[in-house]
Amino acid sequence: MRSIRSGVQIPSGPFKFNNILHLPELIMITDKIRKFMSEQKLGFVATVSADGTPNLSPKGTIIAWNKDTLAFANIRSPQTMKNLKNNNSIEINIIDPFYRKGYRFKGIAEIITSGAKYKKIISHYKISGVKNPIESVVLVKVKQMSEVTSPLYDLGYTEDEIKSKWKKYYLSL
Repeated sequence: MRSIRSGVQIPSGPFKFNNILHLPELIMITDKIRKFMSEQKLGFVATVSADGTPNLSPKGTIIAWNKDTLAFANIRSPQTMKNLKNNNSIEINIIDPFYRKGYRFKGIAEIITSGAKYKKIISHYKISGVKNPIESVVLVKVKQMSEVTSPLYDLGYTEDEIKSKWKKYYLSL
């Protein structure tokens, strides 16, 4: 434990508070989470407009860039970019639509438009098959992370039961 001026003790290792996993100075984005993210094709980015209203934007390019940083391509995100220039706080949610499980990441965004890191990330997207022009890249330094699960799990449903339910639903459309 380490203490801060107020005398409050802060753990030096991982701890949970309000069901949010805090991992100070430790690897946050594990191989398991990285694999999960690579399998999901859609995530959601939340930002706040200058007037305080929320903005939620779907993104198909969210990746785990390194142990504590996510990235996504600015392909068609004018409001998200405008919001981040005024307030760089951001939340990203990635949820498996069948298993109804996923992750919530809160962090600080940085918009990059040039440099070696930018070129490396753009190269990753091109190799991955992204065809759209990419105007910029947003890096998100993750400060908090938590798992997200459906309330159905609280009722005792298994992953297989939940997947079957949602697969049946989508096939019926």
